[in-house]
Amino acid sequence: MGTNGIHHITGIAGPARRNIAFYTETLGLRLVKKTVNFDDPTTYHFYYGDGSGAPGTILTFFPWEHAAPGRAGVGSTQETAFRVPEAAIGYWTHRLLEKGIAHGTPQKRFGQTVLTFKDPDGTSLALVGVPGIEAEQAWSEGEVPAEHAIRGFFGITLLVPEAGPTGAILTDVLGFKEIAREGSLVRYASDASVGGIVDLHEAGGFLPGHLGGGSIHHIAFRTADDAAEAEMVKRLAENHKIETTEQRDRQYFRSVYFREPGGVLFEIATDIPGFAIDESEASLGTALKLPPFLEPRRREIEPILPALV
Repeated sequence: MGTNGIHHITGIAGPARRNIAFYTETLGLRLVKKTVNFDDPTTYHFYYGDGSGAPGTILTFFPWEHAAPGRAGVGSTQETAFRVPEAAIGYWTHRLLEKGIAHGTPQKRFGQTVLTFKDPDGTSLALVGVPGIEAEQAWSEGEVPAEHAIRGFFGITLLVPEAGPTGAILTDVLGFKEIAREGSLVRYASDASVGGIVDLHEAGGFLPGHLGGGSIHHIAFRTADDAAEAEMVKRLAENHKIETTEQRDRQYFRSVYFREPGGVLFEIATDIPGFAIDESEASLGTALKLPPFLEPRRREIEPILPALV
């Protein structure tokens, strides 16, 4: 798996218990980390992914109990897609129907079978059937059998006014290259087999998106370490006149943030140190983990957070 591609994707959700139930039970992902929003520790921050929380598998959420619905539009994420074995699309179609989850009929996109659906907050999701990935490891300790389980991200679709300016950032800074066009979609791919696709949907004239429940807050792209991240920050400034935030320590990775030309909030996140820094891989997601600067406030924070059982 290459070192470019998507690191994680972060969305906004409603009730925390509902969010956990959908992603761990219905979709069969592992709750890799249970922590809080470092900027607003009155709400949780959940990380879902594979067994180890590998880059390219992590979908995270800030669940606000009474989040108002968001609105899709220009400058936002249109769809977040996961990889499943090609033969598993039939299983998933039946599973979504059985669970009462509204979904589309399987369709072809760039020659691959895509099954679209939404989570309880309206987040637009998809499963993409990928041939030849049956032997890849997958988290299977939930309801979904290993042969049908999700195997990380396929990619994302962004709604942007025009593909060119955003594509320039993807290709010059983030390690992608344009590989195909289909209608109003322009596809970019990185060297990563997991989380290696970004589709740009040119949607000039659409209303801008509005953050809220069911919307994606930001997309994080991978970088190996601090030195590689600094080089990407330099390239953004010198080649594209885009300044990032200062580096922020997110405990499990170190990040910088910026708005790409289409208006989407991008993050560059280091692969290191990873999610096993404060709990073993076997116990990931079982305890509420707080960063060192919030640990002294644990007795204050824990009673404020919504009950999960």
